[in-house]
Formats: sequence, structure tokens, C-alpha cells
Amino acid sequence: MIYPNNFERKLGFDEIRKLLKARCQSTLGQEKVDEMAFSTDADVVNEWLAQVREFRRLQEEHDDFPLQYFFDVRESIARIRLENTHLEEDEVWDLRRSLETIVNIVRYLERGAEETAQGDVKYPYPALHRLTDGVVTFPAMLRRIDSILDKFGKIKDSASMTLAGIRHDLEKTQGSISRTLYTILHAAQRDGLVDRDAAPAMRDGRLVIPVQPQLKRRISGIVHDESATGKTVFIEPTEVVEANNKVRQLEAEERREVIRILTVFTDEVRPYVREIIDSYQLLAQIDLIQAKAEWAKLTSAFEPTVKAESVIDWIRAVHPLLQLSLEKKGASVVPLDITLSRSEEGGVRKKAGRLLIISGPNAGGKSVCLKTVGLLQYMLQCGLPIPIGDRSTVGLFESIMIDIGDEQSIENDLSTYSSHLMNMKQMMRSANERSLLLIDEFGSGTEPTIGGAIAEAMLKQFWKKKTFGVITTHYQNLKHFAEDHEGVVNGAMLYDRHEMQALFQLSIGQPGSSFAIEIARKTGIPEEVIRDASDIVGQDYIQSDKYLQDIVRDKRYWEGKRQTIHQHEKKLEATGERLEAELTEIERQRKEILRKAKEEAEEMLRESNKRIENAIREIREQQAEKERTRKIREELDAFKEEVAEIDTRANDEAIARKIRQLQERKERREKRKAEKAEKAASAPGRLGQGETSPASMTSTASIPLKLGDTVRIKGLTSVGVVDSIDGKMAVVIFGGMKTKMRADRLEHAEKPKTSTTKAEERNQNIAGSYGVVSRDTRNVIDNRKLNFKQDIDVRGMRGDEAINAITYFIDDAILVGVSRVRILHGTGTGILRQLIRQYLATIPNVTHYRDEHVQFGGSGITVVDLE
Repeated sequence: MIYPNNFERKLGFDEIRKLLKARCQSTLGQEKVDEMAFSTDADVVNEWLAQVREFRRLQEEHDDFPLQYFFDVRESIARIRLENTHLEEDEVWDLRRSLETIVNIVRYLERGAEETAQGDVKYPYPALHRLTDGVVTFPAMLRRIDSILDKFGKIKDSASMTLAGIRHDLEKTQGSISRTLYTILHAAQRDGLVDRDAAPAMRDGRLVIPVQPQLKRRISGIVHDESATGKTVFIEPTEVVEANNKVRQLEAEERREVIRILTVFTDEVRPYVREIIDSYQLLAQIDLIQAKAEWAKLTSAFEPTVKAESVIDWIRAVHPLLQLSLEKKGASVVPLDITLSRSEEGGVRKKAGRLLIISGPNAGGKSVCLKTVGLLQYMLQCGLPIPIGDRSTVGLFESIMIDIGDEQSIENDLSTYSSHLMNMKQMMRSANERSLLLIDEFGSGTEPTIGGAIAEAMLKQFWKKKTFGVITTHYQNLKHFAEDHEGVVNGAMLYDRHEMQALFQLSIGQPGSSFAIEIARKTGIPEEVIRDASDIVGQDYIQSDKYLQDIVRDKRYWEGKRQTIHQHEKKLEATGERLEAELTEIERQRKEILRKAKEEAEEMLRESNKRIENAIREIREQQAEKERTRKIREELDAFKEEVAEIDTRANDEAIARKIRQLQERKERREKRKAEKAEKAASAPGRLGQGETSPASMTSTASIPLKLGDTVRIKGLTSVGVVDSIDGKMAVVIFGGMKTKMRADRLEHAEKPKTSTTKAEERNQNIAGSYGVVSRDTRNVIDNRKLNFKQDIDVRGMRGDEAINAITYFIDDAILVGVSRVRILHGTGTGILRQLIRQYLATIPNVTHYRDEHVQFGGSGITVVDLE
């Protein structure tokens, strides 16, 4: 039961219906919005909410649900129940697309089904799938429509042989008319009867020629129309009159054939009118559900699970219409926490009760609190998601009755107080333990003393009936009523006494003050009036009200402290969980380090075994001494013992230290081996080529260079002759080519010993000033000079590859005497550019490097200047 009749208007539910209708795709869903009704069946309400919950999940998981073509053709389908009626082309087209949507929805909700072990079928969206039960789809009808309509919804030429023939003749005749008319038009233009830019026009479905009025008699034909200004008449030439008549005839035949085709199709549809109309209920329900889902997104609502019992335990409930209104102004709603439940559980009185008496200042939010409870409960039992916290508990009520606002009626001779009494009478008659009463300003409208007494007597009746309710009042006797009756609790809308403004927060457990004195003083009432009022009510009342305010203030303070402590506890719990997780991760990493350390040790052991076995094999092949083999075996055993010393139970630092020792020992061995190999390879060759020994190099390194000395670049083998010296710079001739470089990059070298023929001696004498170099050296230098390019491209190379290539490139550039080169490395992340420039900074002959001009590559190219 819902009371009174204008219940929805008083609570604002009519506005919610309008918002839902605006989010529907068709009149199908809008009708369902109008049909939404209050339900007291928990299973039904939970089914409604489950549909919305599943639809929202479906939209989050997928974006291909068929929500297009929600056409309402029920009226057209109902019309064809009469014989000799037919559907028009556009109606058939809408029927085809909407039936296809129904088919797609049914298929969509059936896909992903799985068979359980018990033989049942489990669907991904069971509540939505239940909507498809009994829905008939018409795939054969869709194929039939496709055989007569094209993709634009027009009758196909192939719909019948007769229609194809008519349209062929019509096209042929229209083409003939067009050709004849253009011939006449061109002839008239040549004769000056028609303007050069004139074109055929259409009047009454017939092709005509625009002609000036004074020349109309010079063209034989029928005048069909004239322009609004009278300066043009439209003539149908005699030559095309008969053809145009034929076109009219063919068009009439075409229309008759189209009607015949549509009539035949309609006769095929007529037996299924009832099933088709019923199938559109699926579209209507889906349209309503998607509108509810959009509403939930708009108001941040969700779909709770409803209990069959009567209970309200809401956390952070919000009035949706007030929320939307304040959001437009950039403000927000203060959430409401409220609890209504049976307070007798195991004989222990709880803070919550069935009846909540809310008191507090005017404009403090009491009425908003009342309307929030009524609207959200009504929305819930109509199957709508509501904006409350997800930890809330919701239940059902068999009836919701409200007394809000002024219902005085001149027609019915009712005053404000009389209308309130009429509502109270209805409530006392109909209320029971599963009713929810919402009464605003209980007992107001008459003399306060008797009004408060009557209100208390009525409240006692509601208490006896164990009715649930939220009641707002200013009467002190109603506040005291809660202290003496089980199941009735006080509540207060909080007020900031220092800032003199309402906080719009509900606090359950203590009554609230009306703050009448404070509000009067804030509004500017003279202090004398306030003192007189205080004297009238007496100091006891003023003091009791003050004490009440202090209690509310202290309660608010300690409630804030409790919330702060609770938040700190949650933070500590979260920190403890995080630290525990980090310890677990550290332990896992420690075990992983131990595992990797042992694997590395085993790998080193395997490598050592291979190396030792290879050495033993070589010793045996070379018939080495057994003593050497024994020493190698001893080294292998010692290495094994070192690896075995690694204890996986030791701490991480000891393991890391042991691994470092093993790696350092391995590196030292490899370094010694490499040094021995280098000495063995370089000793006989270098000395045999006439180069100086280390001792002689040391002695000659300190000798200053002078004109005519034989020198070479440090690290290279090519030999040249010093041509001139200028301070720290020297000019050296390599193979007939002068090169300028820093003197400290040169070192003394011996003249190459070569046996030359007389011709070669003559050539060398000719090159006298260029120095004495070998013919091979000169050929190499000449070849490099001819083939040298001043650009190098290292894009796509790894860092080490690029540096290696640039090393040879710079050496060649110095050798051939180039003063500037370019390195193309690209932009990318800049890592390769940075590596290259770090290397260039170490080359003595590089005087400067910079980015290329932006027009020629910018930071993707480095320009290098050489000495």
C-alpha cells in the first residue's frame, strides 16, 4: 500500500520517471517506465536488480550487445489483423530491423552457455537470459523480407517478374523521353527560343522545358505551369506527351504491383501477429534495463541484495535528485547514515530502533532526510538501483505512508492541521509491523501544548503496532518519549554553533536542539526580545537546551576522535600487511639469490672441469710430464672444495662474498692467459720486423722529435718522416701525404729495410721530400685516401659495434688529413649519441664536436673537427 495518491509527486519519483524515459531508446522502454510499480516480493525485486546488475557487467565486459533498431511497430502489426490490409514499405523495413535485433539479443544471451555436472545449462547472464523464455524469433520471416527489400528498405526489382518488367519498361521510356526532350531543348536553344543555361524541369511528374512567355507559341506543346514571377512558363513538348502518359501508366502499374507484393507478404505475416507483438516485450524490457543502467551510472547507484525482512541499515545514502541539482552548482550532498531495525535482540537494547525521532534546527536537513528515506525505499521496491554504500543492508516494507507538506483544501474545507489529522487517521488504521511511516513536523499546525500531546498519543499507537518510521519534530515531549519506550530512538541534525550553520549530518542516539535562541540572534533579532523570550520559557529550559547542545557537541567531538582512531588502526593494519608482504618477498628473493648463486658456482665448476680436461688432453698430446698433470688435478680439487664450501643456509652477504672471490679468481686466470698469449704472438713478430724492443722504446720515448726523424703514430705500424715542427704540432709525411698532428701522438721508429731495384730507388729519390716509406705502406695510404668518405652511418648498430667502427673511421680521417667528418647516429633515445660523444672526448686529435645544423639533420648527426 502506498499513501497518499500523490505519493510519487511529493517524493519526486515522477521526476525520476522523466529522467528514465529520456534514457530509453524507443516508446517500448518508455511504456515500461510508466508501468514500473511498487513490489513487496523480495524475489521479484531481486530479479529486477539482478537484471540491471548483469547488464552493467555485460557493458563493462563487452561492447557488442545489440542495442540498435528498437522500433515500435506493434501498432502497424495490430492493424493488419483486418483482412485486405497491408504493411507499407517503411513499416516492413522497421519490422525487419527490429526483428533482427530480437534475434541478435536472444543469440547473444545464449552464447557462452556451459553444461554443469548435473546436466543443467549455466548462462553467463542468467537473469537476462530468463527474459528470453518464450520469446519467438522469426528467422524465416527475415529471409522473406530480404527477398523483397533491398538494403535501403525499398522493394527490389526481383521481388516479382512482373515488377521487373514494369521497371524495365519504365526506365526505357524515361530514357527515351529524356533523349527526345534534350534534342528539342538543344534545337530551341539554337533558335534562341530558350536560354543557353536552361535545363529540363519536373512539373506534376512530367518533364517540361522552361520558356519565356512571349516565345511559348513557337514551341508546340502543353503549358503545365509558370513561375511565381510569371517570367517563365513550363511547356511539355507534343513529341513527349504520349511518352509521359505512358510513364504515368507504368508508374501506376508499378504501384499496383508493389501493393500486391506487400499484400502477399502481409498475408504471410498475419497468422503470427500475436507472437510478434509478444516478442516486442523483450525489446521493451531490455530498453528499460539499459535505461536503469544509465541511471545508475548517472547517480553512482548500485544494486543491493534485498532481504525479505523489514530493515533499513544504509551507509552513505544520497538523495539522487538533490545530488544532480547540486552537481550543476558545483556542490555535493552530505551522505546520510541511517538505521531502522528491531531493537530487541537477546534482550539487549541496541542503538537502532524501529521509530526514529529526528529533531534539530529549521533548514537543518530534517525534511531532506525524511524524503531521502522514502524516495530510496520506493525506488528500491520499484526495481531501481539506489545511491547507497555497498556495505548497506536493505529490506522490504508492505506499505509506505507519508505525511509531508501542507495539504489544506478549500474545496474539502480542510485546514492544515485537519489534513494532518486525516493522514494520521489513515496511518493508524493501516499501519502494521511491516509499514514504513514518514511524518514531517509531527503534531504541528495547532496550539503547541495540545498538538504535542496528540502527537505523543499517536506516536504511542504506532509504537504498539511495532511500525517502522522516521518522524521529524520540535516537541520536547516527543524527544523524551524515546527515553521511556523500547524501539524508539532520538536523532539530531547537527548544527555548528560557532559558525552558526547547519552541517546536514544525522546523528542517532541523542535528541537535537532547535537552536532557536542562536538562530534568532544570528538573524538580527534585538537582544531585548531574546532576553524576554528566555525569561518567558524560564532558565531551566534554556539551561536544558544548552546542556543538550553541549552533549551533542561533545558527542560530535568524541565521534570524530573515534573515527580518527579507526582510520589510524586501518592504516596500521595496512602497513602491517604491507610489511608482511615485503618480508615474504625478501625471503623469496633471498632463496632466489641462493639458488642462482649455487647455479653460478656449478656453472663455474663445469667450465673449470672443461678447461682442466682440455689442458690435460693437450699435455698428454704433447707428452708432458706427469708432475704437471698432477698439479692441474690438485688445482681442480682445490677449486671443487671452494665451491663446496658454499652453504645454502649461509646469509646472503657471505654467499655474495664467496661468489665474488670465485669470479675474481676466474678473471685473474683469464687475464694471465690472455697476457701470455699476447706476448707469445707479438714477441717474435715485432722484433723480427725491425721494431725496437721495450727497452729501446723506453729510451727513445723521451728523445724530442726533430726534422727528418723517422716516426709513426702510436699504436699504428705505418712509418713517416717529420717534415716540420711548430711547438707541440708536427707535420709528418706518410707515403707522400702530409699529415698535421700533435707531437705527443708520435714515437720514434726505425727506417724500414727494403731491397729495392734501380727503378724503385729512382722513384724513392723522386719522392725524397716525402720521406722514406715502404711501397706497401704508400699503397695502403693512397688507397685509403682515394676511398675515404667524410661521413659514417652507425644507425641500428649496438653501442660497442658503433664505437669500434668510429675508432677505425677517426684513425683513417687522421691518417688522410681530413679536418672535419660527420657521424650519422640518428636521434632515437639519445643513448648512442651520448656513447659516441663520450668516446670522442677521449681522442686527442678531436678539437671540437657539435650537432649538425637543424636543416641538415640537427641532433641526429655529430660534426667532428680534427687537428
